[in-house]
Amino acid sequence: MSFEKLNLIEPILKALKNEGYTIPTPIQAQAIPLLLNRKDVLGCAQTGTGKTAAFAIPIIQLLSQIQRPTSGKRPIRSLILTPTRELALQIGESFANYGKYTHLKYQVIFGGVGQQSQVDALHSGFDILVATPGRLLDLMNQNLVDLRNIQFFVLDEADRMLDMGFVHDVKRVIAKLPTQRQSLFFSATMAPPIVELANTILVNPTKIEVTPESTTADTVNQVIYFVDKENKKDLLFDILSTQKIERALVFTRTKHGADKVAKGLTASGIHAQAIHGNKSQNARQNALNNFKSKQTRVLVATDIAARGIDIDELTHVINFELPNIPESYVHRIGRTGRAGASGIAIGFCDAEEKSYLKDIQKLIGKTIPVIDDHDYPLENHTVIKTPKPQRPPRNNNHRPEPKKVEKADYSPRFTPPKKTESQSPVRENKRQWFGRKS
Repeated sequence: MSFEKLNLIEPILKALKNEGYTIPTPIQAQAIPLLLNRKDVLGCAQTGTGKTAAFAIPIIQLLSQIQRPTSGKRPIRSLILTPTRELALQIGESFANYGKYTHLKYQVIFGGVGQQSQVDALHSGFDILVATPGRLLDLMNQNLVDLRNIQFFVLDEADRMLDMGFVHDVKRVIAKLPTQRQSLFFSATMAPPIVELANTILVNPTKIEVTPESTTADTVNQVIYFVDKENKKDLLFDILSTQKIERALVFTRTKHGADKVAKGLTASGIHAQAIHGNKSQNARQNALNNFKSKQTRVLVATDIAARGIDIDELTHVINFELPNIPESYVHRIGRTGRAGASGIAIGFCDAEEKSYLKDIQKLIGKTIPVIDDHDYPLENHTVIKTPKPQRPPRNNNHRPEPKKVEKADYSPRFTPPKKTESQSPVRENKRQWFGRKS
């Protein structure tokens, strides 16, 4: 099926052609006709399957066909609520690309930056608002946002909204929306709390489930390295030094960990930048732009960026630390293998993370292959008995006392020799990692 068969208007078809879109993804092929027929939709599809276009395209078409006031400022007629700043910017770019040949205007608002430019845009008026919950509520409390004319409401990445604790903010926003509207929920997973929330907001929704819940794309080749925690940085350096990896997105669980990994890689000659919630919006956008333009080889991120990064031709995602929430693993590795392209997802698992790996494999319904051939295998943490020293020949003319024999026979008398390190050039380079001294 082509986009021409979805009854789209010519300006949208022209924009899609310019973007190189010819055949809709499954979620797009199912969602667009339903939305054009003014149905509420609850969509579940794994990340990277084209959910943004699935709701942006029909909203642009419907808004273009609905008469708006010719005088005064434009009222906000569509609201898209999304959890992160990066994802809000990405959605805004999509609306700009798909609606470039229409007369619609859009605006993106989010926290972490000054609000004056966003307030100025609100005064001038626009048709489509893409927002994060915190900043939107802040502007609403200042009576700067009017949502009384909303006709289309989208809650994007609904499960992530709940994971990040935005459920109460979402409910406050929804309370200000008109009851007569078309509502759309899109999510990569469909946990019971999501379904419960959807049932209170959507009216006779049609559920679209393109793939089984919480599965990973078949185009992503997943592997696991078992490695001690203190050796992860060396293993990462080895992989980036010896494999042909043009760009890699590396995930950590903490902001401090992301900064530490990025600094260590840069000190070792691999250009890396970190992106997380403590960075200013300008710093985050700068790091993302450098990564997209290939000025930065490695982008180190926390889960806040797991769904907000959309990089063309990203081949490698590396889980420096496995997530303690298994659904986050799906979102992380979904940054590669997008739109039918192939990708590689590498995971590092230390002894404390084995339970996380077990939960991840249970969620995705498959066992991730293990790579054993590397220099930093996970040490065996079971108790290893110290070898007994060889006893001298017994003098049959004298039998020592039992206690002395027991002590002589079973006391450890030597320390096993230490393993010597290989002095390969790569190993010598690794001594620079995090200021390691030789």
